[in-house]
Amino acid sequence: MDSETVVHNGGCHCRKVRWRVRAPTSVVAWDCNCSDCFMRANTHFIVPAERFELLGDSKQFLTTYTFGTHTAKHTFCNVCGITSFYFPRSNPDGVAITFRCVDPGTLTNVEVKNIDGRNWESSFDKFDIGSLSKVQKSAN
Repeated sequence: MDSETVVHNGGCHCRKVRWRVRAPTSVVAWDCNCSDCFMRANTHFIVPAERFELLGDSKQFLTTYTFGTHTAKHTFCNVCGITSFYFPRSNPDGVAITFRCVDPGTLTNVEVKNIDGRNWESSFDKFDIGSLSKVQKSAN
């Protein structure tokens, strides 16, 4: 994936939840089959939390759902129900952005990879997904 980063804007369907995120124009999005992502058909890319900003009064329109280990914080709009982002178990120091909730025009390529969330522990090790929420330092 390319390393050029831009500011992407996005949010939920009713636009009560709005955010911006700094991420590459070309991303790898994860299609997860865990019980939650599978039912919501959520496909997301992961960014370091410091590159994500919730805008305006969006926080008042968020509801959070947790289950299992309660590490993942599944946020969704309490008006329209859309999960435009959440805090994943794989990357509690990062944010998972639902790529379909990014406003059109800034994502140039989305490569979708499958991850076996039903067998989370083995998939987590296999794909090194934990590194995706770390800020990469440039070699300059």
